[in-house]
Amino acid sequence: MREPLIPVVPMSHTAHIRSHRKPRRNASTLAMRAGVAGGVLSTLAVAGAAGSASAAEPVTQTLELPTLTADLATQVAQSADATQQAAANYELQAERDAAAANAAKQAKADLADAKKKAEAKKKAEAARKAAAEQAASRSTARTTLTASASTTSTVSAPASGNVATVIAFLKAQVGDAYVMGGTGPNAWDCSGLVQAAFKQVGVDLPRVSQDQSTSGTPVSLSNVQVGDILYWGSAGSAYHVGVYIGNGQYLDAANPSKGVVIQNLSGYPATGAVRVL
Repeated sequence: MREPLIPVVPMSHTAHIRSHRKPRRNASTLAMRAGVAGGVLSTLAVAGAAGSASAAEPVTQTLELPTLTADLATQVAQSADATQQAAANYELQAERDAAAANAAKQAKADLADAKKKAEAKKKAEAARKAAAEQAASRSTARTTLTASASTTSTVSAPASGNVATVIAFLKAQVGDAYVMGGTGPNAWDCSGLVQAAFKQVGVDLPRVSQDQSTSGTPVSLSNVQVGDILYWGSAGSAYHVGVYIGNGQYLDAANPSKGVVIQNLSGYPATGAVRVL
């Protein structure tokens, strides 16, 4: 006996899968959740309002403080820059002042050195000139000595011939050095030379010019003769002596620069004269 056929109903391919839709919530659940959410939001709103109210003033200060701090930092930076610039300027000025002082000091030293060199040059030139004059004077004296020797017979002199001996001795010393206190044979002072010359003929004169100016017979300069002693200064206090050799000339130990020379009486007029021969 054939069994009865059971009809097969086609099923959907998703029939075995649980629906993906969320189950519907009932009204009480939704109301409860809404109340909780509302309470939370209300709490947040109150907290936010309170926070806003309490933070209103600090927020204002927080916003302004950075601005003030930035301005102060700018001012400090500017002040530091100004101070640094001023220091640089002072340093530069100090360097300039030091350079100027050094330049002035160097200029002063250069000027002093130039003056010393000029003075040294002047002294050297004076010494050279004096040496040239002395050489020329000695040359002239020797020339005069030669000329005088050739004309000795024409010179007015005492007949005894003692004066000629004195003059010859004096002329032989021309060119010798002048030394204070010198009495020969190669260096003389004025009175030492006169004393030595008259000693050649036995006349013993005092050593110094003061005493020699009062030895013998005083004569006027208009009547002076060869062999007379000439003096400069007052009689008894004369500071220089020489011997008249004729033709308006005299012979003396003049000074350290000239030595023993023959000079013109017109160039250095005597004060007075004495005659011992």
